[in-house]
Amino acid sequence: MKGFITKRGQTGFTMLEVLVAIVVLSFGLLGLAGLQADGLRNNTSAYLRSQATLMAYDMLDRMRANMQGVANGDYNNLLNTTPADPACISSGCSIEQMTQHDAYEWSQKLAELLPSGQGSVTGNGQGSVFTITVMWDDTRSGATGTDCSGDSAVDLTCFTLSSMI
Repeated sequence: MKGFITKRGQTGFTMLEVLVAIVVLSFGLLGLAGLQADGLRNNTSAYLRSQATLMAYDMLDRMRANMQGVANGDYNNLLNTTPADPACISSGCSIEQMTQHDAYEWSQKLAELLPSGQGSVTGNGQGSVFTITVMWDDTRSGATGTDCSGDSAVDLTCFTLSSMI
């Protein structure tokens, strides 16, 4: 019997091919992780913007519920400060105390819901346009400026709502 000659062909992957496949897969997974991080950051930013919008409308609703306080000019200049709580809700608030309570509670909610959250209300009594501004540190860069310049390294991010009351 004559010896059998066998053809030895390639039967598997070489080590080099396996390494190339791992490198290509790694780059793909790194890109996917970057997209995931960007998506999470943008989702958080959108959530904070939604909260700011709700808080601006919350103050507008508080003002509409206390039209005599608006007419008296009690809401004219609530500027980035947290007033003391008048503690009158259980005993009954005067119109001025209700304005102070609204400003106190609104400031507390802003600080609770938004990073470095604060707000201001400016206007000129009933029949005028009131501007409600909600500010927060959207990028969490430690910004503290309240000029609403759009420079997130310096100024807080701002949402502004204007309405005639």
